[in-house]
Amino acid sequence: MSSALHRKNASLRPQALVHGGGVSDSLTLTPIGFIRTGKQVKFQARHQPVDGAEECNVLELLPGVNFDQALQDVAGFDRVWLLWWFHRNETWRPLVLPPRGPSRRRGVFATRSPHRPNPLGMTPVRLLGVEGRRLLLGACDLVEGTPVFDVKPYVPAYDAFPEAKAGWIDEVDALVNAPPRFTVNFASLAEEQAEWLRVEHQVDFTARLQELLSRDPTPHRTRRIRKRPSGGFEIGCGAWRATFTVTAEIVTVTALETGYPLRFLIREGYEAVPDREAQLAFLTRWPETAPE
Repeated sequence: MSSALHRKNASLRPQALVHGGGVSDSLTLTPIGFIRTGKQVKFQARHQPVDGAEECNVLELLPGVNFDQALQDVAGFDRVWLLWWFHRNETWRPLVLPPRGPSRRRGVFATRSPHRPNPLGMTPVRLLGVEGRRLLLGACDLVEGTPVFDVKPYVPAYDAFPEAKAGWIDEVDALVNAPPRFTVNFASLAEEQAEWLRVEHQVDFTARLQELLSRDPTPHRTRRIRKRPSGGFEIGCGAWRATFTVTAEIVTVTALETGYPLRFLIREGYEAVPDREAQLAFLTRWPETAPE
């Protein structure tokens, strides 16, 4: 993790909350470390990670504060809780639109939305190993560089309540566990583009794309699905887009597109755009797909 990132995130201060006409005192939280996941965009970080996924992430704790001693005995646990900060969010909303289920807003405290008064996240992850100040972790929903505030052991006897009701999430889970309603096909152009991205640039978002569209391809702000003025639909896939049509229960992905127009990709200061080189090469090969 770069020293610049350490300096930038050395102290994270929650925004002030209003209570009965007054303003609460702020609290200063200092990260104990930052996680490396390789997930540059939110689209790559599933809302609930697949536990069996072959994935290794690294939480590297900061040096000079005896965190290597603090990790003593942690290796005996199968899982740990991570408490962390949604560092890319700057505002909160009392009502949010969850990515799963029908397009219906719900109270933020009844969701895991990142748009919280104090954007704290918590995730149970599989512990694969401990190496000095580094924790090797399984599948998680954190993006690259997320600041972590604490690590706690996951204790099944205290932390697992499999019979507990989950409110509206139980209803959504019943829909999700049902067979997918829609069949997703790729038109020849989309298939050619997807294969080119896989082979030439090791970029592949088609599995997640198919998963989302097979469940519900209707417009949804959080799932980044919208109707195009020119006809058809599009879905945002991190730094990319896919256009598609829906006929009865058949979804046809017609083409892939870059998420950024050429004028941004070549602009100074945009060098950190995810998959920038792949997008530039894509626009050279398929210039007609360039977004406005």
